[in-house]
Amino acid sequence: MNKFVEETVMQRLERTAKALERNRMETHIVKTKEEVVPLVRSMLKAGASLSCGGSETLAECGVAELMRSPEYNFIDRSRYEDKRRAYIDAYGCDVYLTSSNAVTENGELYNVDGNSNRISCIAYGPESVIMIVGCNKIVRNLDEAIVRVKEQAAPPNAKRLSCETYCRETGVCMGVDGDMTDGCASEGRICCNYLISGPQRQKNRIKVILVAEPLGF
Repeated sequence: MNKFVEETVMQRLERTAKALERNRMETHIVKTKEEVVPLVRSMLKAGASLSCGGSETLAECGVAELMRSPEYNFIDRSRYEDKRRAYIDAYGCDVYLTSSNAVTENGELYNVDGNSNRISCIAYGPESVIMIVGCNKIVRNLDEAIVRVKEQAAPPNAKRLSCETYCRETGVCMGVDGDMTDGCASEGRICCNYLISGPQRQKNRIKVILVAEPLGF
């Protein structure tokens, strides 16, 4: 990354980190994805039960592999025949790892789900939540967060999950110019429930790692 671009990215991350801290979320900034795993490892206790939502970010930075270490008890939903049981078990884990669809410079987390197992665990359940967020997911405000999901997050996620949706076929949500919940009426719709995380009652339950590189979508 060009050093001037890097400086600008870091300034934006620093603004965002201060806002997240004001909202009682522990926040860290790293320059590269290679720094993520050592930082996450320092936050985890041996024997901790871990779970996660589906996330390209976790795979890209090596956290998905870390969770499978024998040092931890990984609640791996891919090993469950009963997916509902997997989601319920994850709800009671020590640490839930995920990314965020968008993070505003005002210190808000914006997340949208289909099944809603992920946003449920972000809101309540796991003792701690660790979010790894690439710089591509930082937006100015919630209005930009809504558009970001409709234009940049939902279409590739629908492709990844093989959902029969308008955004999968066209590359953009049909409700991109509408309100937050506007979109298709497909049974495979992945934008069903919406979570905005603002100032937290439980300080530092949510921990956010901001990465000065793009990760996920």
